Amino acid sequence: MDSDSAVRDYLPVPEKKYPAGPTLLSVGADQAEKKYWAKFKRPVVVKEYASVTHVEFAPTRPHDFAVTSSTRVQIYSCSTHTVKKTLSRFKDVAYSGSFRPDGKMMVAGDAQGTVQIFDLASRAMLRSFNGHKDTVRVTGFSSNLTQVMSASDDRTVRIWDIPSETALFVLDEHQDHVRTASISRDNPNIILSGSYDHTLKLWDTRSPTPCIHTMNHGFPIESALFLPGSSMIASAGGNKLKLWNVLTGGTHFQTLHNHQKNITALCLDGSGRRLLSGGLDNMVKVYDVEDWNVCHSFKYPAAVLSMAVSPDDTHLVVGMSSGLLSIRQRVVKTEEVVGVMQRRAKIKGGTLRHFRRGTSHKGDVGDIVVERKKVKRMQKWDELLRKFHHGKALDVVLGGGNGERPAAPVMVVSVLEELIHRGQLVIALGARDDVGLEPITKFILQFISNPKYTTTLVHVAEVIMDMYAPVIGQSVLIDELFIKLRFHIERELSLQEELVKTLGLLESLMLASQRMV
Repeated sequence: MDSDSAVRDYLPVPEKKYPAGPTLLSVGADQAEKKYWAKFKRPVVVKEYASVTHVEFAPTRPHDFAVTSSTRVQIYSCSTHTVKKTLSRFKDVAYSGSFRPDGKMMVAGDAQGTVQIFDLASRAMLRSFNGHKDTVRVTGFSSNLTQVMSASDDRTVRIWDIPSETALFVLDEHQDHVRTASISRDNPNIILSGSYDHTLKLWDTRSPTPCIHTMNHGFPIESALFLPGSSMIASAGGNKLKLWNVLTGGTHFQTLHNHQKNITALCLDGSGRRLLSGGLDNMVKVYDVEDWNVCHSFKYPAAVLSMAVSPDDTHLVVGMSSGLLSIRQRVVKTEEVVGVMQRRAKIKGGTLRHFRRGTSHKGDVGDIVVERKKVKRMQKWDELLRKFHHGKALDVVLGGGNGERPAAPVMVVSVLEELIHRGQLVIALGARDDVGLEPITKFILQFISNPKYTTTLVHVAEVIMDMYAPVIGQSVLIDELFIKLRFHIERELSLQEELVKTLGLLESLMLASQRMV
């Protein structure tokens, strides 16, 4: 690469980042999350006849929820928390009672391998699909409303056409029971499935070879789902929650292990900003999808098998292996509900009107304001580094001799590390008199005991000593700085020795106290 192209492609020296403790802002955000989830109080507990294997909220108001347990699916009222309807036309244990996107129909599977569609108004069975050879654990409607998906212990995922009652696709590349499957909300042709064979598979029904990606979770997979936008996938198996990037070919980018036992259920909240996981350790964990930290947790009396959060974020329903159903409701102020409805109405039907408001419009209450950031001007030391003037760049970042203010210590260390990376530190420090050496020596003297900068500054000090040892004694100014630096390092080493002795003494006292107890 020639010098001209290097100048054009130059990137400013980034400020080095160091691990920081919790700030007031992060503490405040954590407290806000705790207050939010603490509003889900006074849980109503209902006893079902058997384990609650599936919970799902209706996508349309009033967001009633379906509970699948034993040989029936019950529809609970979201306002009274009592049973409104019961679907019991199953010959064996029912699984995965799921609503159609318009809330008018429901699909469910059973232990005999049958998939049935019900009209919720009359509770009449409209369609019955027979093709699976084992228990159907998962069902769901496609967003096009004319197809349903089912996944079974017979290792297949099937897509059924409702009008013709035939299987359009049979996806059969799994080697063990398929326990989770879902259809992308953004594209009904994209399907995700997870199996006890440890693999996640991403299918595209438009492709001649439908399986387009295979991801190895490493444990039998109990649950998996698309995150908002369908560009990322979350999968649960064993006690690990793994995250995958669809856009880069299904690559794994993070593993979370906050549960002590197997994770059995995953779901998103109504806003899509939080992911919930439930497991056999009786815990439900809430993750913030921005940083994937656990922001809250709930403890339940039995192993969690299923759960769901209502689309309006007012209800959290959890089903357990003991047959208990926990219903938590969050008290919401009227103004909050009105604000959410108004924002959703604007997004849904007011897009054209929104963009026709004109440039003079100042925005409404609750609008998200995007501010344009001014392009930062390149720092003077970056301009000099860009031209390979390494010594001058070091002088400038240290304050120079022209009345310029020195940069922040972290920026000085960042420039020093850039010079080390380029192999130009000796060049930058070379050919200096006592006046030229004074700024860097004073900086080392002031900050070498700071644990964040110690490693870099010790290296720089060793380079200076090696370079200027032959001329020590020729400048009173530099000699005094070197003597001060020596005394400072000796004092720091002495302090470290005393701290080690103190820690050893404390450990001895603690061990002695434990023996006495």
